[in-house]
Amino acid sequence: MNAPWKSGMAGNRDPFAAYICDDAALDVLRPVVIELGWQPEKCNKGGLRNAVQSLSVSASPNILLVDLSESGDPLNDINGLAEVCEPGTVVIAIGQVNDVRLYRDLLASGIHDYLLKPLSAGQLRDALNQAQAVFTAPRNQDGDGVKHHISTAIIGTRGGVGASTLATSLAWIFSEDHKSPTALLDLDVHFGTGALTLDLEPGRGLTDAIDNPSRIDGLFIERAMIRANDNLSILSAEAPINSPLMTDGAAFVQLEEEFRQAFEMTVVDLPRNMLINFPHVLSDVNLVILMAEMTLASARDTIRILSWLKTNAAHAHSLVIANKVQSGIAEISKADFEASIERQIDFSIPYDAKAAANAAKLGQTFAQANRSSKASAVIRQIGERVMGASSDEFSKNETGKKSLLGSFDLKSLMAKKDKAQPTHEPAE
Repeated sequence: MNAPWKSGMAGNRDPFAAYICDDAALDVLRPVVIELGWQPEKCNKGGLRNAVQSLSVSASPNILLVDLSESGDPLNDINGLAEVCEPGTVVIAIGQVNDVRLYRDLLASGIHDYLLKPLSAGQLRDALNQAQAVFTAPRNQDGDGVKHHISTAIIGTRGGVGASTLATSLAWIFSEDHKSPTALLDLDVHFGTGALTLDLEPGRGLTDAIDNPSRIDGLFIERAMIRANDNLSILSAEAPINSPLMTDGAAFVQLEEEFRQAFEMTVVDLPRNMLINFPHVLSDVNLVILMAEMTLASARDTIRILSWLKTNAAHAHSLVIANKVQSGIAEISKADFEASIERQIDFSIPYDAKAAANAAKLGQTFAQANRSSKASAVIRQIGERVMGASSDEFSKNETGKKSLLGSFDLKSLMAKKDKAQPTHEPAE
């Protein structure tokens, strides 16, 4: 069901009300409420159940803070709250469950934000100020003015296959050739090269977002992202390698949410380990580009990732790109590669070491530094596909041609590779 707080405007109702389970949270909340000019008496004892009972017989406030700590089924109970809330109410939930899937589902149900206990005054102040901004912002009626947004994730099937090279080039093409406001999110938090490729300092934006997800809003995005050109902004990091990544991934979800509001295009450079640890990053991605090379290991991992995508991100279309392709020099032929993954390779980018070195020397993306190269021409074709293809065009190669080998047979490909190479060992 659609939560009624998703649309409409509230009338002359109370500006704020809260339903909180414990005294400790109430003690933190009341001074913030007073500071914002609201009545502390509107901070009620009792959680979600009490909120539903009270609001079933009285008008809901403009901003509602509700505690889920005593709820056994938060999502179902939130639907009950939606039944008694009037249009225009901005709802902030608080709770003790630190689970990114719950966070994601709550946002999808229409909740504005979800805060974890124990609460802090700064955390509450930021959330309530953001809620006020949302409430007072102009609302589009019937979806008018909603921006079309394309989110693309680029994943390398192996390290060094060129996923980051393609990500930075596509982001630059979208921003320069198509003049589309574009966000580049480099999720290799310790070793990302997105900023380096663009000859920029990465800044602290991404690490700050990971450390403080509740701070992420439009203003944070504007301040934290590094501007590469008039239409391209990048968010990346160079986190100390003695500092492990300590996050449940909520920041990444919130960042993508804000990108949809601020940009027309999002390009996510997504390392394989981040895909495994934070699969929800693909929840709102339209297209996944798999970067591969013509090797046995890359064929194996292309199969594994495509299978994973069918199960975990079935909504997203996928493209398979073969990079660093050299005529007559490959572990696996194109025909065998396509047979093993049971679909066609969508694009093949030729190997051009000189062009890659030129881009690095100039501090520019590959496509920017090598406008006339054959490799750049293919990258631009990929960009055109992403910008202009319909869903049907994206999906026409999803099934591909049937495997010539039946199921993928690693031993068969190994035997083919060995047979093609002369042996230098003496015969027995």
